[in-house]
Amino acid sequence: MVWPFKPAWRKQIARLEISGVIAKPLAKRVLKALKLIEERKFPALLLRIDSPGGTVVDSQEIYGALAQLDSKVKIVASFGNIAASGGVYVAMGARHVMANPGTITGSIGVILRGNNLERLLERVGVSFQVIKSGPYKDILTFDRQLTEPERQILQDLIDTSYRQFLNTVATARNLPVEKVQSFADGRVFTGEQALALGLVDRLGTEEDARRWAAELVGLDPAKTPCFTLEERKPLLRRLTSPSQAMAPSLQSGLEWLEWELATNGQPLWLFRP
Repeated sequence: MVWPFKPAWRKQIARLEISGVIAKPLAKRVLKALKLIEERKFPALLLRIDSPGGTVVDSQEIYGALAQLDSKVKIVASFGNIAASGGVYVAMGARHVMANPGTITGSIGVILRGNNLERLLERVGVSFQVIKSGPYKDILTFDRQLTEPERQILQDLIDTSYRQFLNTVATARNLPVEKVQSFADGRVFTGEQALALGLVDRLGTEEDARRWAAELVGLDPAKTPCFTLEERKPLLRRLTSPSQAMAPSLQSGLEWLEWELATNGQPLWLFRP
């Protein structure tokens, strides 16, 4: 016997936020949520992106999961204040992309930074004795300048990562690689400019994106609700009053510093304003 009523999930649009820097904790949460969306058989997903990008592999893993889910669920990516670099990359896993006219997007490219404290160490009289198995084992060490062969090795690494980014955007947006390359030089642009370039399909708000998602699966845009998948906060954080919590600006600054230190020397798909 076929049950005549659709489960509640099939009458709703799943909503998932990708907010902040894309790194392992965020990727883990998003991948878990995408699996849940597939299991519950939501007909559509509204993917809200407000991110400057982040680490290469975490962006690739989210993109891969979205591209796989796209065969079963209609996905509409909606750009918020900023959807740049890795934020753009993950959006390529959605077949339908909408941006606000004023969204800051683009920044397609790769960056790798290392710290050089050589002069500071000399001033305080600190030096390091290094024994290594090969000439490049301590590449990007902070106590000396890069050599030219090391610089070329890292440039080749960056170029390879850049080509991966370029080809994914070209394939997802059905654009010639040469066309993408003409604006994929690290520059940022608005959502309105992104539409003209073919990087997004439409301009509109998150509400417009929700209505679009409903239309794609034959649901009433005026009545179809969103079900937001959120990470459940740890019990301690839920019990702690706002007055006891750290100031948001300080918390944000410490988190950014921690992330900077953790990703030092890694290729990043990240917009750094």
